[in-house]
Amino acid sequence: MDPFSSEEARLAAFPVARKRIFLAHGGVTALPHCAAEAMTAYVSSSSEDQQEFGGVLKEIAATRRDAAALIGAEAEEIALLGPTSLGLSLFANGIDWRKGDEVIIYGDDYPANVYPWLNLQRQGVVIKWLEPESLGRITPECVEAALSPSTRLVALASCHFQTGWRIDIPEIGKLLRSRGILFSLDAIQTLGAFPTPASEVDFLSADAHKWLLGPLAAGIVYVAKERFEECRPSLLGSWNIKSPDFLAQRTIEFEEGGRRYEPGVLNIAGIYGMRASIHLIQNQGLENVSSLILERRDQLEQGLSSMGYEFLSPRSHEPLRSGILTARHPAKDAGLLYAELEKRGVSASYRRTRDHGFWLRFSPHFYNTAGEINRVLDILSGMTS
Repeated sequence: MDPFSSEEARLAAFPVARKRIFLAHGGVTALPHCAAEAMTAYVSSSSEDQQEFGGVLKEIAATRRDAAALIGAEAEEIALLGPTSLGLSLFANGIDWRKGDEVIIYGDDYPANVYPWLNLQRQGVVIKWLEPESLGRITPECVEAALSPSTRLVALASCHFQTGWRIDIPEIGKLLRSRGILFSLDAIQTLGAFPTPASEVDFLSADAHKWLLGPLAAGIVYVAKERFEECRPSLLGSWNIKSPDFLAQRTIEFEEGGRRYEPGVLNIAGIYGMRASIHLIQNQGLENVSSLILERRDQLEQGLSSMGYEFLSPRSHEPLRSGILTARHPAKDAGLLYAELEKRGVSASYRRTRDHGFWLRFSPHFYNTAGEINRVLDILSGMTS
């Protein structure tokens, strides 16, 4: 399966591939040409005229619709905010908590999905910690075992940032909904790479700068419309509170839809870039994108396995694996391997886990080629033989 008509077309779409083999999409992506071009065009026009011209509001509205389509939501349920932690903090701070309410979180999630919830202890909220059998593997059974009559909300990541285990969003969502428990999702490690449905989720936040192939600090925040009153906006300004003719009122009345969570000026350049990246993913087809990501990831796993590498990630037979492959060689220092890969033009990630030490984390995307993966394997083979 080849998503490009030629190598020339691939390099034009992803200029980073001219200089590097980029396998770090679980970190901060290199921008595709379409996103950079959209942002550059907006910035250039802003030097010749106003930054906020008539087309900007249309672009914002169109991006809401495109973002909603990506996760199966309605446009009115979308706020265009990043980073991910901003949305998660809006959820945590917007709910009227009662003393003794329980929030279930996973302590080995990325810190952005831990601290906003941990901070609620100041309000008398009880934090319960998930304890999966292995790092990052959050199953419906694991979640169910942690629930109690006091559980008000469960906050999970759609995919674990270190191991690459994805969660079963629909199954966990159905479980929680059947018990009247809120479900918050940090979706940054799947949005743009795998289906991330909002249908069984109450809240979702994801910046664009990983698998969605978009810019930093532009993102998607989703609040189910039936939760608007339950999650009160905690950032207030002129954009999300009705202020006719820019005149402050004596009462607070929020704007309709997702705008109620956007207090002021948005990251317009980032929104232009994010919309271009959403179109890129949609034009490829999310199913094709997912398939290609797993194809490259599994190719890399097979090659590393033949060299004796050990893995922190699920193996290729696991249906809930993701594009993240975390591995290390038992006889070679992961830091030295990472440094050599960087020197040889390969972008990966160097990560430490709480209990298992240091690892190489690879996260290929759909545009990476089999030839690129073979080149990385050749480099590593020469370093570990």
